[in-house]
Amino acid sequence: MPSSILHPPSSLAILALGSNLGESQEIILDVLVRLQKFSQTPLLKSSLWQTTPVDCPPGSPKFLNAVVGFIPQKGETPESLLAKMQDLEKVFGRTPKKILNEARPLDLDLIAFGKETRNSPELILPHPRAHLRRFVLQPLNEIAPRIILPGQAKTVAELLAALPNDGTMKRCAS
Repeated sequence: MPSSILHPPSSLAILALGSNLGESQEIILDVLVRLQKFSQTPLLKSSLWQTTPVDCPPGSPKFLNAVVGFIPQKGETPESLLAKMQDLEKVFGRTPKKILNEARPLDLDLIAFGKETRNSPELILPHPRAHLRRFVLQPLNEIAPRIILPGQAKTVAELLAALPNDGTMKRCAS
């Protein structure tokens, strides 16, 4: 499933996808099809990765994660894209949080929107912990290893290499 980067990195919206409730693989694959309409060009798609939950309640099921990159439709803003992502989460059964990082059928995180930055209660860009999360960097490294996320000095590949390899991730068969 990995695609190589063909788009200017300064134009990419980067989204992290996760699911650990329900038929996660079917959910992620369906969402990837739906996300295509948000893009002017074909999506850059990582492999699917099974990951151990991070900062989740004890006993949380494993996640299925992926990352996509795309050129947003003309006129799209980080805020308008976030609203569409939240609507998509609801379509797949996401409900308001009762417990921090609880199991969920779909979790979409806006990691970056070109070089845009935001710091509001609704949206922080770039994602404040993306550069520390293997479950974001490993799949992102498949599609854009040389991109430098806003606010970082190192490429995705360099950030990933600096993380301890803790065995929490396994690439799923395509």
